[in-house]
Amino acid sequence: MFPRLLHIDPNTTKSFFLFGPRGTGKTSWVQEHFPQALYIDLLKHRDFIVLQTNPSHLETIVLAHTSSPWIIIDEVQKIPALLDEVHRLIENEQRYFILTGSSSRKLKRGGANLLAGRALTYHMHPLTAIEMGDKFKLTEALKYGLLPSSVLDADPQHYLETYAATYLREEVMQEGLVRNIGAFSRFMEIASFSQGGQLNLSNIAQEVCVSRKVIETYFEILEDLLLAKKLLCFTKRAQRKLTQHPKFYYFDTGVFRTLRPKGPLDSPEEIGGAAFETLFLQNLLAVIDYYRLDLSVYFWRTATGLEIDFIVYGELGLFAFEIKSKRVVERRDFSALRAFKKEYPITECYLIYGGEHAEKHGDITVLPMQQALFKLVELLKNKNQGGHA
Repeated sequence: MFPRLLHIDPNTTKSFFLFGPRGTGKTSWVQEHFPQALYIDLLKHRDFIVLQTNPSHLETIVLAHTSSPWIIIDEVQKIPALLDEVHRLIENEQRYFILTGSSSRKLKRGGANLLAGRALTYHMHPLTAIEMGDKFKLTEALKYGLLPSSVLDADPQHYLETYAATYLREEVMQEGLVRNIGAFSRFMEIASFSQGGQLNLSNIAQEVCVSRKVIETYFEILEDLLLAKKLLCFTKRAQRKLTQHPKFYYFDTGVFRTLRPKGPLDSPEEIGGAAFETLFLQNLLAVIDYYRLDLSVYFWRTATGLEIDFIVYGELGLFAFEIKSKRVVERRDFSALRAFKKEYPITECYLIYGGEHAEKHGDITVLPMQQALFKLVELLKNKNQGGHA
């Protein structure tokens, strides 16, 4: 398995949540780094039934484990009531908990005890180019994404198809998140057409044949299951009229391409362009989380149609990334970046493309995708050097 960028020091961290979509490697990581910990798997029917029926039984199990003060509870969102017991065991028995989850919906919306001040929160993402090193293959990543099993499996497409079906069955049906699983399944497919684009909820509702309010709930479910992310438009000190609709992305290129229906009228360039953006975004979000960079990700689009895919803003500076899957860039590809740079002169501007060579066009640095993915940390930390490597 690949070494992960996530680093948690057990000597300074006492109890934490580790959230991430199913299949990102949370269980493998915690078992590898905390091998002596008591492991409780709520995906196991017996463990689930015992603790759902009587959450206080957790104390009996924990106190019988004496070889380590650490306890792992996998998929803790399945029994939110356990968090009250966890709280008590942290306070009274000085035990340390690792609480993994692939959904935050029941915890956030059910008033669960989120252990404020007693447990930090970390996130696990699909693999990154940095983690894979020389094993990273751009063409494979664009086709199958970077979930660990899709990288390692002999038949990644079959794994991804099973993954999508598993999420529908286990996370949506068993949790009772929607009444009409057929409509939600259609919605997940139709949402894939919005990958990298702005959301029009009314149009999607019409295609799925449900109300706009239901579609809003469906998108909330995708975000709560950590399967998707919405980006807001960057509007700080804006001098132009900007769009108000958010952009939408499934969390992994392979998952997006598996959910996206394909037919004779679908353009490979359209799907490939969305996959190119997604791959960059998922690496960007992972690096920001793992290196604990004080940065947030937006997009930028004016009422006249100028658009930049990703604006990254925070304590480290202001960065603009335009993503183009083409192998040769043209003069017009720089229009939005130049307009943004004029409005925000401090911006470090990058055009990431499908070619092979780094270039410099005035204040804009052009980088091949593969090179950019490996240099992300450097680009975001060296705000005064801005990729002039």
